[in-house]
Amino acid sequence: MKMTGAQAIIESLKREQVQVVFGYPGGSVLTLYDELYKAKFPHILTGHEQGAVHAADGYARATGKAGVCFATSGPGVCNMVTGIATANMDSIPLVVISGQVATPLIGRDSFQEADISGITTPITKHNYLVKNVKDLPRVLREAFYIATTGRPGPVLVDVAKDVFDAEFDYEYPETVELRGYSGVYTGQAYDIDRTVAALEQAKRPVLLTGGGIILADMAAPLWDVVQKTQVPVITSLMGKGAVPDSYDAHLGMVGMHGSYAANMAVTKCDLLIAVGTRFDDRITGDVENFAPNAQIVHFDIDKVEINKIVHADISVNGDLRWSLPLFDEKVRQSGVDFAAQFADWRKEVLAMNEAHPFATRDLPDAVSPQKLFEAVNSRLGADDFVVTDVGQHQMWAAQFCDISKPRHFITSGGLGTMGYGLPAAMGAKLGCSGSTVVLFTGDGSIMMNCQEFATLHKYGVDVKVIVLHNSVLGMVNQWQRLFYGQHYSQSVIADNPDITAVSGAMGVPGRTVRKPEELAQGLDWLFAAEGAALLDVYIPADENVYPMVPGGKRLDEMVLGGEAQ
Repeated sequence: MKMTGAQAIIESLKREQVQVVFGYPGGSVLTLYDELYKAKFPHILTGHEQGAVHAADGYARATGKAGVCFATSGPGVCNMVTGIATANMDSIPLVVISGQVATPLIGRDSFQEADISGITTPITKHNYLVKNVKDLPRVLREAFYIATTGRPGPVLVDVAKDVFDAEFDYEYPETVELRGYSGVYTGQAYDIDRTVAALEQAKRPVLLTGGGIILADMAAPLWDVVQKTQVPVITSLMGKGAVPDSYDAHLGMVGMHGSYAANMAVTKCDLLIAVGTRFDDRITGDVENFAPNAQIVHFDIDKVEINKIVHADISVNGDLRWSLPLFDEKVRQSGVDFAAQFADWRKEVLAMNEAHPFATRDLPDAVSPQKLFEAVNSRLGADDFVVTDVGQHQMWAAQFCDISKPRHFITSGGLGTMGYGLPAAMGAKLGCSGSTVVLFTGDGSIMMNCQEFATLHKYGVDVKVIVLHNSVLGMVNQWQRLFYGQHYSQSVIADNPDITAVSGAMGVPGRTVRKPEELAQGLDWLFAAEGAALLDVYIPADENVYPMVPGGKRLDEMVLGGEAQ
């Protein structure tokens, strides 16, 4: 069938069952947007291109489908670079379609030209520059396949302006053939046998859950293993939700701001089974002394990640969709009474967890972050979503929020992108409209993409926003307080505008909570409000996130702090 390049893109999105696109128009994509208009294809116009890519990212994390966004050439798609890097670090499937200047103008420093293929090569799973309209169907089919198979990630498709207008015979390929890439990764069953044997011999095992479990939709077989073995569980930030927080031997997050019990369990364990995690520096602390007494098993789809940071005694390289069901099967076939074998170890770690819980100060005249999160927990169900920005509030959310399902805790992990939260929450809500979506953000983070309040209002997207307002850049301020002689260089933001006035001017009503006795009423108002709403909650400026492992220190060298620790 005859169609233009622009029509081919819209038709290809339909073939890929894309439900919504996030984007911002401009000169090089006008033809594409004209076809979008004619097709009445669902599109969310964000306030900024960074908002569009973060929204597509939040949509992808919540739904498990590829997020899609459009941008024009030059500054348009360059504004998406941070969001593309965010998705790449956390292995999130995105298809970013950008316009490029016309083919004869490429490489001539033309108006709004940028070599976005070159710019994004290090931060995409793959990218394309399309200069021949006949390549478009194949490229788009490949882009979605690459983004969503294997270890997921963002794929950029940069399309020259004249390609949108060119006419050709459209045919969408049914299959993908890529030399050197199958998207299917099956490992060696022998490695699973070795892992089960190690588990049968262990006395003090720990299971570390990572984001790969969630990306692969493999929480169910892992939960079977946990129930069969009664093994203590710790999690990375990205792995939160892979095993329900309600599991009695779930010790919480590990690493820099991990729990005392989780960090000590790693230090004392004799077997560490890490599933779908990268062993980044926030987890390991002093990597040379990470899990010093343990045999380490590493399940991961990406061979590059195995032995990159932490040496694995047993490596299970392959898709978790292959390895975890097989691991579950072989554990069930084992004749060992794991619960009995690990009983003493469970008692030990549970005692540590009880003795050293996560806690923030309970001050009579100030709202405790802990009590704020606990109050929100009581108002959320299992199907509701927690989204965070980046900073102290992110760590408190990871510590205190009870998450029982995969994909229901959405945050920027690897890149730590401030400004991610508001657009990502919008994307999550659009992908899962039947669930409540709560965003925890800070008075620093919220100002970075606050223009998306207008987008929430315009499209009627119901996101409940809670700002932890301490008038400082909390995590920066904490480090300056503890390690830089209280030199609060550029971390005090007490002169920020009234956040409720900012959101209100864009159609999102807000209220302020300054005292503990105002909190319950404020939350009642927030959750009862029709549509998007904001609660600006003041907390102490000098509140620290504890425990804390200072940079380069061992996990057992935590700074505990706080009254409850």
